[in-house]
Amino acid sequence: MGYRGRRLITWHCPEQRALLPLDALHVPRSLARRMRKGGYRVTFDAAFGQVMRACAERESTWITRDIFRVYGELHALGKAHSVEVWVDEQLAGGLYGVHLGAAFFAESKFHRLTDMSKVALVSMVTRLRRSGFQLFEVQYRTQHLAQFGVVERPHTEYRNLLEAALATQRAF
Repeated sequence: MGYRGRRLITWHCPEQRALLPLDALHVPRSLARRMRKGGYRVTFDAAFGQVMRACAERESTWITRDIFRVYGELHALGKAHSVEVWVDEQLAGGLYGVHLGAAFFAESKFHRLTDMSKVALVSMVTRLRRSGFQLFEVQYRTQHLAQFGVVERPHTEYRNLLEAALATQRAF
């Protein structure tokens, strides 16, 4: 049974934190080819609510009404952002997360067409890099994320990196 209908919000603090080093993004060859081919359009913060809803469209989701409300408020305050990938003017993939200081915390991503969540991830890294961000946290290192160069850092090292990033202000 999924989380739908439950009013439980939890805070996760894993011993190892997954980070995508902004200066060490690895784009797999097949994805680089796909991106060069084009046929999609990337926007930022153009459809935040739609991205969240698409991320929640699965059998089991932690994205409850309360999460929608809180992240919607964060978005209105300029602290939560999304990247959208459009194909034929249809939302094909995206990612959303929270921005504090020079840190971005990815919360969830989705795709409706092959590779479009990957295009969203690469587009977000490019945006963060250009804006001078220092930290891109992706919560957990999965096999999928490992192909992009995601590394795990112990909690103490992560805290040091986080403190430095929070002490620096960057505009999204």
